[in-house]
Amino acid sequence: MLILVVGSVVALINPRFLSPINIANTLNLIGLFGLFSIAEAFVIVTAGIDLSVGSLIALLGVIFVDMVVNLGVPWPVALMITLCIGIVFGWLHGFLITKMKLQPFVVTLCGLLIYRGVARFYTKDATAGFTFGMSFPDLEWLVSGRTFGIPHSIIAFAIVAAIAWVVLHRSVFGRHLFAVGKNEEAARYSGINTGLVITLAYIICAGLTAFAAIFFAMYTRSISPASHGNFYELYGIAAAVLGGFSLRGGEGSIVGVVLGVILLQILQNLVNLLGIPSSLNFAVMGTVILVGVLADQQFAQYRERRRASKSMHVRPEETSRSAPQSAE
Repeated sequence: MLILVVGSVVALINPRFLSPINIANTLNLIGLFGLFSIAEAFVIVTAGIDLSVGSLIALLGVIFVDMVVNLGVPWPVALMITLCIGIVFGWLHGFLITKMKLQPFVVTLCGLLIYRGVARFYTKDATAGFTFGMSFPDLEWLVSGRTFGIPHSIIAFAIVAAIAWVVLHRSVFGRHLFAVGKNEEAARYSGINTGLVITLAYIICAGLTAFAAIFFAMYTRSISPASHGNFYELYGIAAAVLGGFSLRGGEGSIVGVVLGVILLQILQNLVNLLGIPSSLNFAVMGTVILVGVLADQQFAQYRERRRASKSMHVRPEETSRSAPQSAE
């Protein structure tokens, strides 16, 4: 409902919002940003967080481009190598969090700094990209092309979202993710391998981030490692929180993340159509995160009050049945 209201307001303010070109571009951005937003959701549901998403997109983007353009690696092989590197980074995050007992915030904050620095060192702080006239028709069509006018990025996002929904809401692993996020110690006592569950969550997050990095590399066709992917992790967190994922863990819906991504892109599109400086995009994301966290806190307090109220109003017959019988 909120998306329809915001979309209607944007269309009334500027009719160009409904133009085919603008809709296609917006769908493309929804697909691009949606991929790593779902990735972020998988760690947030475990009460974790990944602050390294943007830097990882920059690092893996320049590695992918370098392999394809300069090293002559066939793009399918380069794609698989990039995905494998992302999975290794995800495993490393999970290892440091579960085995070395470091906080997710600390691990991924260090990742944010390290990956960005390595990306800049890898390119000697230069821009990595495709030279003029260079083309890879199959790769470009697969990643940046359109079918019946629909960008392939939004198709990829829809497929990933459908798979993520099944994994998170219809599988044993998904139930384990929610259980670990709700109460890790209780989940461990119930027989769940919490370390493995958390590690797999970070592997999924980094793997999807690597997948998104390839899409962004082909979308921009040039990557400045100092700025490429800046603050993307905040966008992913905002989309997840807006979609109902609690930063405390144990709550959330993939459908909510999809709607959160759509709403954020509509808001950013509004900023662009009104000619407002693009730097305010970060202000929009910050406001969304703040509102989402406040709403989550208020909802959690409301549930606690309701639970306490129910426990205080025990029916008299229940009390009498539970009381011990006096000896005759």
